[in-house]
Amino acid sequence: MRLFVLSLLAICAQALHSNEVGVTDWHKPFAGVPIAQLDSTAPTFHRRKHEDGSSNSVILCATQSNVLAAVHSANGSLAWRHLFEDNDHIVGFRKDIDVVAALSGPGGAHLRLFDSHHGHLLLEKRLHDPEAGRLQEPASLGVALTFGTEEKDKDIYVLTNGHILRRIDPHTGDVRWGWTAPDQTSLVVYSKVFVTPSTVYLLGLSKSTASYTLHLTSLAAQSGEVINSGDYPSSITTGLSQVFFLSDVRTPESSPRVVWLEDGTIKSFPLTPDLKTKLSTIKGAVHANIQDVGISEYGQFVAVKDDGSGRVIKLSSEGPKVIWEYSDSATSPHRSPSMYSGGLDGDGFPYVARVFWSHSLKQASAHIFASHLADGKGLVTGYTFPFRTVEHGIIQHVSVEAANPEEYRVLARLALTTSTGAVQLWQQDQLQWTREEGLSDIRVAELLELPERKMASHSDSEQETFGARVARQLLDAQDFPQYAVNFIRRFVTGSYASVSASVASSANASEPLSRDAFGFRKVIVAATSHGKLYGIDTANGEVLWSRVFGLGWAAQVGGQIIPAKMFVTRTVTDGDSPQIVLVAQRKANNGLVDTVLFHVDALTGEDARGKSPSNDVLQGEDIVSGPLVEAFLLRTENGKIVVCLDEFLQVHVYPNTDEAMETFEKALPSLRVALKSGPPGQHPPKVEFTGKHIAYPTWSLPFPANEDIRVVFARPADPVASLGKVLGNRTTLYKYLNPNLIGVVTGPPSTAPRSEDATCAVYLLDGAKGTVIYHVVLPSTKGECDVKATLVENWLVYHHYDGEVSPHQAKSYRVVSVELYEGYGPDDKRKSSDMSSLSNETAAVSFYEHAYIFPRGVRVIAPTSTSYGISMKDIIVANENNQIQSFPRRALDPRRPKHKPTAQEMEEWLVQYDPVLPDDPKRVLSHNYQVAKTRKIITSPALLESTSLVFTYGLDMFFTRVAPSNTFDVLSESFNKAQLVITIAGLALAIMIVKPIVARKRLRERWYD
Repeated sequence: MRLFVLSLLAICAQALHSNEVGVTDWHKPFAGVPIAQLDSTAPTFHRRKHEDGSSNSVILCATQSNVLAAVHSANGSLAWRHLFEDNDHIVGFRKDIDVVAALSGPGGAHLRLFDSHHGHLLLEKRLHDPEAGRLQEPASLGVALTFGTEEKDKDIYVLTNGHILRRIDPHTGDVRWGWTAPDQTSLVVYSKVFVTPSTVYLLGLSKSTASYTLHLTSLAAQSGEVINSGDYPSSITTGLSQVFFLSDVRTPESSPRVVWLEDGTIKSFPLTPDLKTKLSTIKGAVHANIQDVGISEYGQFVAVKDDGSGRVIKLSSEGPKVIWEYSDSATSPHRSPSMYSGGLDGDGFPYVARVFWSHSLKQASAHIFASHLADGKGLVTGYTFPFRTVEHGIIQHVSVEAANPEEYRVLARLALTTSTGAVQLWQQDQLQWTREEGLSDIRVAELLELPERKMASHSDSEQETFGARVARQLLDAQDFPQYAVNFIRRFVTGSYASVSASVASSANASEPLSRDAFGFRKVIVAATSHGKLYGIDTANGEVLWSRVFGLGWAAQVGGQIIPAKMFVTRTVTDGDSPQIVLVAQRKANNGLVDTVLFHVDALTGEDARGKSPSNDVLQGEDIVSGPLVEAFLLRTENGKIVVCLDEFLQVHVYPNTDEAMETFEKALPSLRVALKSGPPGQHPPKVEFTGKHIAYPTWSLPFPANEDIRVVFARPADPVASLGKVLGNRTTLYKYLNPNLIGVVTGPPSTAPRSEDATCAVYLLDGAKGTVIYHVVLPSTKGECDVKATLVENWLVYHHYDGEVSPHQAKSYRVVSVELYEGYGPDDKRKSSDMSSLSNETAAVSFYEHAYIFPRGVRVIAPTSTSYGISMKDIIVANENNQIQSFPRRALDPRRPKHKPTAQEMEEWLVQYDPVLPDDPKRVLSHNYQVAKTRKIITSPALLESTSLVFTYGLDMFFTRVAPSNTFDVLSESFNKAQLVITIAGLALAIMIVKPIVARKRLRERWYD
């Protein structure tokens, strides 16, 4: 039976041909924005030498998307990445010669070992139950790992939960020995580990009344036995951020030390197994902070004095001493505070880089210090580089790698992480590449249609003179001969535009954007949480333009722009270039929150209000002096209006013009907005009269106490081609198309303890009066609700996991397909699309539903969209295997009979119900791409009714085209146009030859008659 079903469904199955891969679709993989705030996760260069003497380097980093990745420093391409589970957060990684070790999970629950240049997973070990992990702030507190001192096959020393140390074999994962602190963090939290050939040192802080005291424990490296343990006289007030181990692998005769900052004084003492050593200090200056810039193993760190001056301090046989002070590094209004970073060259010599922004030069400056050059006196190389702060924000982190090709010449490569999420590599003053990792955290996006090429290039000047018009038309006519030749060639050979061809423009890049023949090429406008707006070409995924959000008044104190909603306020059908309005929350660092609005031309990124020049940041318009409750787009005959509701439910309209307000007031009698109001009995605060319209509640629907609203979704505003479905017996089921229909997914409250008895629910509500149209209760998964739902026309589809086991069912993922029809049976027409919201007949609905066993879990689900709604709808899902997959509506039809289809049912193309939904690999739209951590799927119609455009974003971006009903509105790729032309030409020639013969024959017949 399953083979029979597959054979019938094969009609709507459409696989991707190998020659279309990378042509009709594209995939942009990302690693995510690096976590630069912690030393254990910040980007760092790692160079690996090969047996032939060559070497290459990668940039290692852990990212906010919970990914450990390596990027080729030569070209910026992604060398490898490892995706961690959402609940298994990376807390730190450590590099060695050819491997990278990473700890993840609460308290360092999991250890993984990777090949540093290929990303192969060499070892994976669970160190403790994640639920037994101790959550610290920051997450790296109480967690550390380092490698042993062996020349080859170095063991890994892992500190977890702040009190457990293990020595682990890197090949087998076996624990050679383990040690647990007796107090188990009740008195001391260990956070740092240092290894010598004979001894392992653990460094932590013990609690005291007003500060912390350094606590050290020394263990035998071979057995793990305690040698000594105790507090060291100290008073630490800044935690372990100002405490670290200092050693020098290049000069083994210098004893390793513990260095810390106490009351502006740098103190240190050498490490010995018995921990009986003498304290030493660096005198002569008061320091604000000390920084381990990544080369503490090479005996160097940076100290910043009270006036902001930076000093490089090196470990010597007598102890730490100052070897260099950066001139002109004190705090000044003419430059930003300096950032320091350490790195190595190919021979293992350390370098320290100082990077800052010069307000007078409007450029970034770098000073690279090499302590081993100039006969050991030290050498500084300085230069400026044209970092574009208007395009990429401010520099937040710097990593450095250097080379010394000549005696007094230093070449530096800087890897920058910016506030907009960009990662750049600069070689001296030349930009090598940029990765827009901010696109891994898109919050909202829209697809907009491009104008035709003729329209895009036409002059918009109404004052164009007759002479100028003639000159322009003559200039346009110069391409006519080439057009005529191409037309004849296309007509003869049939080489017209193809639906499987690339739509990337081959024209001059300076020409305005224009669409292709089928409308496949559009512009994606996407806003990220890192304060940047992008315009992306759907032809190839390249960034067309980008704008950095301005903070407005919050620029004085710092803050963040968080996109909330995006609306398309003008399209090409309105006769001009498309525009979008972005509504965002502005969160200032002083705690104030308000709402700001950005109005942008989608083709160029220009400010549609004309107030922000293109060479500056994009400033918005303050619309709500407080948090945003809801925003929606009001479509009227006179245009589109953005409506925002503040915390007092006051209405704010954009554009704030008399015409827009008049249009809004006309729409008020029929305007209904569903809002999440909070706990039962909670009402919005009262507000004094301000002259603004105020929304008021017309109904409320209290959910049970054990249910909290998770998701609210609505039907997309797509056209509906058919109002009903004609059955095989010639009766009609009329679709339930209530325009006020909304969906709600509920689950257990986030504050409630997890319970196996917790449930989830899916509701369909009449948003005009709160009537429950459809309701179903679903089981939760260990107290968590992971229901994905979508609604299109009269079709509801939701996906969930059912963990219940009985003699007739097993644990599985389920997808439920529900169709809603008017009335209580066929031919019961109620005109739901035009029905008054006050009518009682809005609740007269009949349902058809089927549940299917789904192949796997999904992250997000969405329906396809076409221009006129004629094509069949497909369901597009992003599954847990990082694939984008489509499922045809025919396979999910809730009216599939459970018996052998009758003749009438076969007329409707219904097939017998099978509870197992086939997992057809031909319907995997992403084929071999790993489209990771998808958060949303956006579908958009093309000019062809048969084709829907699919754009997904999450960690990665992916774009493709689908034809749910096949490409019925274009000729097949295999259509033989040449044969048709030859046949027509032959027939025409035959007519020309036969016509005079027939004429002469008829003439002779008349003579004889």
